Amino acid sequence: MSEATTSPGPEIIKKFVKALPNGPGVYRMFDDAQNVIYVGKARNLKARVTNYTRYEGNSIRIGRMISATRTMEFVTTNTESEALLLEANMIKRLKPRYNVLLRDDKSFPYILMAMEHEAAELTKHRGVRRKKGHYFGPFASVTAVNRTITSLQKAFLLRNCSDSYYEGRTRPCLQHQIKRCAAPCTGEISIEDYQLLVDDAVKFLTGKSRTVQSNLSEEMQKAAENLDFERAALLRDRIAALSLIQGQGDMSAQSVVDADIFAIHQEAGKFCIQVFFYRAHQNWGNRAYYPRADKSLEEREVLTAFIAQFYEARVPPKLILLSHDAEEPKLLAEALAIRAERKVEILTPQRGEKRTLVKNALNNARQALGRQLSETASQTQLLEGMAKTFGLEQPPRRIEVYDNSHIQGTNAVGGMIVAGREGFSKKHYRTFNIKSTDITPGDDFGMMREVLERRFTRLVNEYKPEEIAEDADKETLPDWPDVLLIDGGKGQMSAVRETLKQFNLPQKVTLIGIAKGEERNAGRETFILEGREPFMLPARDPVLYYVQRLRDEAHRFAIGTHRAKRSKQIVKNPLDEIEGIGPTRKKALLSHFGSAKAVSGATLKDLQSISGISTQMAQIIYDHFNRS
Repeated sequence: MSEATTSPGPEIIKKFVKALPNGPGVYRMFDDAQNVIYVGKARNLKARVTNYTRYEGNSIRIGRMISATRTMEFVTTNTESEALLLEANMIKRLKPRYNVLLRDDKSFPYILMAMEHEAAELTKHRGVRRKKGHYFGPFASVTAVNRTITSLQKAFLLRNCSDSYYEGRTRPCLQHQIKRCAAPCTGEISIEDYQLLVDDAVKFLTGKSRTVQSNLSEEMQKAAENLDFERAALLRDRIAALSLIQGQGDMSAQSVVDADIFAIHQEAGKFCIQVFFYRAHQNWGNRAYYPRADKSLEEREVLTAFIAQFYEARVPPKLILLSHDAEEPKLLAEALAIRAERKVEILTPQRGEKRTLVKNALNNARQALGRQLSETASQTQLLEGMAKTFGLEQPPRRIEVYDNSHIQGTNAVGGMIVAGREGFSKKHYRTFNIKSTDITPGDDFGMMREVLERRFTRLVNEYKPEEIAEDADKETLPDWPDVLLIDGGKGQMSAVRETLKQFNLPQKVTLIGIAKGEERNAGRETFILEGREPFMLPARDPVLYYVQRLRDEAHRFAIGTHRAKRSKQIVKNPLDEIEGIGPTRKKALLSHFGSAKAVSGATLKDLQSISGISTQMAQIIYDHFNRS
């Protein structure tokens, strides 16, 4: 990296131009704090960067970017397509101020036909594709995946149990009884015949649904002719399940097998992009995105930058349909083809069914942005009212609410929820498993103290004072909270104040306590604020309703996390804690003794007598349950 200088932006950039090649590559611009403010790609680095050596001919946004530039870095690539992929990767990783940014980029769920076992497993999958098998998706929501898997089980009788559960079966489970699994685990169907069901399911999910349904209809007809009405009824139900899957999408597509549809709408300086997923001629759901982009940018510019980042860690389908022409569509298609390792076509349809699908996506984008603008306006009014009610210098941009949940101190967890100008920000929610052994079971003060210590220790260590005080992007949710809302009275507030005193906080954080009213009645809450006497708000005050919503959401989140932890603890088998005990040894122990409790009371000699348990392993098991 070249040394930063205090010279004006254009003069600094001119010094770099002299040594730049005429080939493709990626460039980064840095400000005086060494933060990346812009990442760009170019077919000709020298020509592109030369445009930044003067203010004339550039927009106000680009002019500000040039003015803020203090140094630059460059990476050359073999082709412009490689530069586009590298640019998208850097933008997602570095989040520069002047680039279009894809926000809320959560991974999508898929259906996985896992082929590692002799009897393939049908399950949902999210994240890195490490398992061997067929992946179908993406789906817009987990609900859509679960609904589809249920229908696929009815249609093809495929198992969705784990391999360890499969290996431990000695008789068919409930899924077989309700005709959702062929039970290959106990030999109710041969592995060869089960594989035929798997093949049919793969064909159906890859768009060959008519062939599969036609074959099932012929089998049903033959079964009826042979007076095998029980089998005919089973095949009828399977055909009905397939029809249910095909009817789940809002819109089917006869001319589109696999495609992603992107439609963008701009209003009031905001952008909304709707993404629809079509697989096997069916609509598998959609999701709305609100990318961060300067309002001076055209829709086609934002859409192109968005698509490049969207597929940075995803495999694109063969066809991508757009509502607006992309910038350099051939280059974008070439870059996506590198990602997919096959041809990718990008179209902006003007007529026919494809145009109808795009218009539907565009209409959804327009409606979603309208709703978001309306909600943002209401949220802004509530935050302004909150600032007035609690005497804040300005409306809070980030509110954090904390709550604890436990049963007599067991499975204790702390929960933090976050709210801002756009409502609840669930991707910023956090859970804290209470780890301290010094806390008395049920000590809410001690739990809150541990949660806040862990939260603010990380904050103080990660963020510099100048970064907190001067947030570059006023539209996004900051990392540092303005307000902490604590569900509790004076005692809880005192504990929180004492905890925060140990940190040299670089920015003021307002603490607001909300104590439950008489007989825990909603609307009779008392608010505790430093420097003021405890007070109540009028029963119909919108700010009161808003604070109640914040508190209730924190309560819901903490309880939900606690219940999940408790449920996991309940079903946990003590044998799972012993190193070296896998499904086979676990099955042998449970088959011999009947339960984990019986294993814990077994003698060393009894353990050594079990087939598959060596003398050394028997000693490990015995020592685990007899440590004293």
